[in-house]
Amino acid sequence: MTPELERDSRPPGGQLQNLTARRGVSHPARKRKQPLLRWRLILGVAFVAALTALCWLDAEASLPGVYLASLAIVVAALAAGEMRRLYRQRGVELSTSAVYMGALLPVIVSCVPVVFPVVGGMPTTGYLGWLALGLVFGLLAVFAGEMRRYDTPGQSIINVAYAALSVLYIGGLVGMLVQLRLVNAPNNLGGWRGLYPLLATIATVKLSDVGQYAVGRMFGKRKLAPLISPGKTWEGAVGGIVLATLIAAFIMAALNQGVRGLRLSYFPFVWCFTLTVAVAGLLGDLAESLLKRDAGVKDSSDWMPGFGG
Repeated sequence: MTPELERDSRPPGGQLQNLTARRGVSHPARKRKQPLLRWRLILGVAFVAALTALCWLDAEASLPGVYLASLAIVVAALAAGEMRRLYRQRGVELSTSAVYMGALLPVIVSCVPVVFPVVGGMPTTGYLGWLALGLVFGLLAVFAGEMRRYDTPGQSIINVAYAALSVLYIGGLVGMLVQLRLVNAPNNLGGWRGLYPLLATIATVKLSDVGQYAVGRMFGKRKLAPLISPGKTWEGAVGGIVLATLIAAFIMAALNQGVRGLRLSYFPFVWCFTLTVAVAGLLGDLAESLLKRDAGVKDSSDWMPGFGG
């Protein structure tokens, strides 16, 4: 058979793809997704196991919060590096010390009541006062780093603004998680008492994520933010948040009441808390997507393949 006749005897491109699919030949994109999905599952199980062990150590520690505070500092350092990478994608080159010190100082200063519990009850600062001091120190570190590298006018205000975003976005939010570790639970849960507010917040956010995904897959039609996060829908957001917060509120109300039984009058207050946390989690997810879209990257982290944030 001549080459011309051989080319003519081949089916068109669309028919060739259909024949390939019917013969069980996998698409290259599917082959790429399978190892990525397997990697995500392995990492997910490893993270949950490591976090559970760390929480157990933290609950039994003589200084409650010392293990999770150390984890918070490491996470803040990694996040600062990723924020610096996003800035580079936008063509903004910041001082390394300004980004890292600005993001780390709020978290480190927030950990002072963990290491020295006696200072947490000081009327002049309390617990949140240490976070506020850390934010001030972080902003001062940003200005100091920019002053050290200043040579010509025209860029310092932009650099300070970008670095200040890292102070608030990383240092402020991670520092707030440290403060949640220091809040006493409403009832006595033994060594896990101090972990209750932090774990309740994290569990509510993750339960809301699962609820939004499930409801969105089944009933989602109208896009919530198509240019920022195309996969999110209004039906998934509203339905998932309502369903997840009701479940979380019922569990939390039952735990809070303990042996005295569940009182319906207490339920609305707990539901308002879970609703606030779930909405904040959704906004945080969209904020992360906004930063990634603006920087033109798929994942904000390059040390955890397959995990968007």
